[in-house]
Amino acid sequence: MDKMDNAYGLVIGIANYQNINSLPNTVLDDAKDIHELLTDPNHCAYPPDSVQLLLDEKATRAAFRQGLASLAQRCNQDSTVFIYLSSHGGRIDSGSHAGEYILPVDTVYTSDESIADTAISGDEFTEALRGIPARKVLVIFDCCHSGGVGQPKALEASEIKAIPESYYEVLKSGRGRVILASSRSTEYSYVLPGASNSLFTQYLLAGLRGGAPGPGGVIRIFDLFSYIQPKVTTDQARQHPIFKAEVEENFPISLYLGGKAPASIPASAPDDEFKYDLFVSYSQQEPVKSWVRKSLLPRLEAQGLRACIDFRDFRLGAPLVLEMERGVEESRYTLAVLTESYLTSNFTELEGILAEQLGLEKSERRLLAVMRESCTPRLGRDRLWLDMTNDDELDLNIERLVYELRQSPGK
Repeated sequence: MDKMDNAYGLVIGIANYQNINSLPNTVLDDAKDIHELLTDPNHCAYPPDSVQLLLDEKATRAAFRQGLASLAQRCNQDSTVFIYLSSHGGRIDSGSHAGEYILPVDTVYTSDESIADTAISGDEFTEALRGIPARKVLVIFDCCHSGGVGQPKALEASEIKAIPESYYEVLKSGRGRVILASSRSTEYSYVLPGASNSLFTQYLLAGLRGGAPGPGGVIRIFDLFSYIQPKVTTDQARQHPIFKAEVEENFPISLYLGGKAPASIPASAPDDEFKYDLFVSYSQQEPVKSWVRKSLLPRLEAQGLRACIDFRDFRLGAPLVLEMERGVEESRYTLAVLTESYLTSNFTELEGILAEQLGLEKSERRLLAVMRESCTPRLGRDRLWLDMTNDDELDLNIERLVYELRQSPGK
């Protein structure tokens, strides 16, 4: 991919509300920086006339609706859509107007009815997303905790609470939908002292500027979140970004440095205590058994990776379960090759559980997964797995996999 001609964006930042408490002007800087980066030909390379920016007084309810309608009209199934929202948002818990709301600049917060009449309801926003035909849609919420909205101006107005994680589950429904939120509903989204951007958007920008890996000259959606999430939680342990997805592929969301530069793959794996770089966990059923042994394994070892695999590295006469445990413990990562037969095997399930448990004990990622056959893993579709169902993209995906296998599991 060398261009993003069929990519569209809607970027909204609201700090100075007409009728409710303002947010820090960092909100506007976040939105402006996202818009500038999306349309920068040396970075994301979206066509400038395809990305709409709505700031403060321009971000009215009517303009918000028109922006979503424009995306639906201009896009097709092959389009890429990037929606970024930094503003107030929240939920009314009870009553006839209960539900989630996004608050445009002209929202009136005097009663539940006034909010319903002047804000964008969650149901309306969900329907607007469903009206966008694109199958590569990313919606990003970098919204403050609802405590920043302020107290109701009239007794009949309810306290508006944070948007719950359950609403993001609703939004992701439909093919090719990814929802990325800056924090949990019980948390704040922070701006660190002296920072020019909010913490979450700071790393979103850094990832899109080339921090996230970009094999083949593109940044893919799972890779972007994989870059952002640990950095936000490391800098601010009280903020945990949310990722919800209903996707069939790890789709590209932007060009990597304008598509002109390859991803930077470390020359070697970390110098640590592991005997192996990876333990391969796979089904013994054909055709995946031959694919792993004759195609996947040779390609990985040709890159200098040290692999542990059963048919070659398990000790003869040793109990199989103990050898599986040794393979997982002595390897930096366990690589699960997902197929229908893998999901029904007790042995492969045990290998995955062992790797996950080791990761939990040390707060590390010790289990990676590649999808060899279309299937639904036990951990769901929002797991960060690599789609390797298409052999035409095998070399590109090997490059992406090698990049990950050469990272420290704590990164």
